[in-house]
Amino acid sequence: MLMFPGQMAAEPVNVSEFQELARLALPKMYYDFYCGGAEDQHTLRENLEAFRRITFRPRILIDVSRVDLSTSILGYNISMPIIVAPTAMHQLALPEGPIREVATARAAATSNTIMILSFTSSCTIEEVAASCNAVRFYQLYIYKKRDITATLVQRAEKNGYKAIVLTADTPRLGRREADIKNKMIAPRLKNLEGLFSTKVTSDGGSDLEAYAKETMDPSLCWKDIGWLRSITKLPILIKGVLTREDGKIKFIPRLNSVVLTLDILPFAARKAVQVGVDGIIVSNHGARQLDYSPATISVLEEVVRAVEGRVPVLMDGGIRRGTDVFKALALGAQAVLVGRPVIYGLAAKGERGVQRVLEMLKDEFELTMALSGCPSVKDITRRHVTTEHERLHSML
Repeated sequence: MLMFPGQMAAEPVNVSEFQELARLALPKMYYDFYCGGAEDQHTLRENLEAFRRITFRPRILIDVSRVDLSTSILGYNISMPIIVAPTAMHQLALPEGPIREVATARAAATSNTIMILSFTSSCTIEEVAASCNAVRFYQLYIYKKRDITATLVQRAEKNGYKAIVLTADTPRLGRREADIKNKMIAPRLKNLEGLFSTKVTSDGGSDLEAYAKETMDPSLCWKDIGWLRSITKLPILIKGVLTREDGKIKFIPRLNSVVLTLDILPFAARKAVQVGVDGIIVSNHGARQLDYSPATISVLEEVVRAVEGRVPVLMDGGIRRGTDVFKALALGAQAVLVGRPVIYGLAAKGERGVQRVLEMLKDEFELTMALSGCPSVKDITRRHVTTEHERLHSML
């Protein structure tokens, strides 16, 4: 078929092409909700651009006739170091039918990887758990009413979720101007039905912003990790640190496992280890919270060095290619989380679209490993990439 400039083939050949299909499929309000970042969206752009400033140092004449992408997260074996990130309200991406997050869960299970179910999911904890046999984590926010949080944790544990992902970078919701302009209206959250009213009154802007202001606990701090550990036996991932200080001070033995996703705060990496976490996810919330915070890939290595191997470090933000996955692992991540591309796949082609997005990233990652001379994930090292800082330093 003859193609003209600007046209796209019916079947996407890379993850970015799914974004255009999603744009065509979704109402503008919902597309803007998924795609948008905070304020000037500087960090949103940087999450992508920072990957492009990292180049490869491939090795040759290494046997890559067999390339093994498998790895382990918290002791759970998965086919690739690519995990489905928690993304909100799949009902907006797939309005027809009842499946929504169930479709995403099935696609993740087919790909033999982990899905993190969003706290603001359209499907219930129970519906997703019953949909397929797979390893799943559950994302958590801390509410002002702690009994609601405790109930959700208990439901996740009862239904076989293997870890809690505590998002810690949202004492208040970031200013997402597209949602304000669109007067974004969020559907009711089924997980919260019967716990309290989710109806909010906004001042004419985003309902999401008003809802977060009324419900989220801005007093959440490090001591509250102890409270969360006291109500569950599950490992806990804390989402929201971008610097070494929040990830490491000293290692303290603990009764329950905790994994922390670290976004922005200078002492997060050190502090995470101090309070007894089992892992860290470097994240800036998809650039939806504090604009002009650093791109996650640009601070990943700082956090990894601070943690000194005591706990695994994961990251999200800006993953669009298998080459991005490789770069993150070379800089010390054990795995990456993928958010928006999963939503694009879901909006464009439902469950099969999510599966294709994961397959594309996996195939590209495998090719990158082979062309870099890495027959297994453990063979990916810091020596396989060069950062912009190193290039500039070498020119001095």
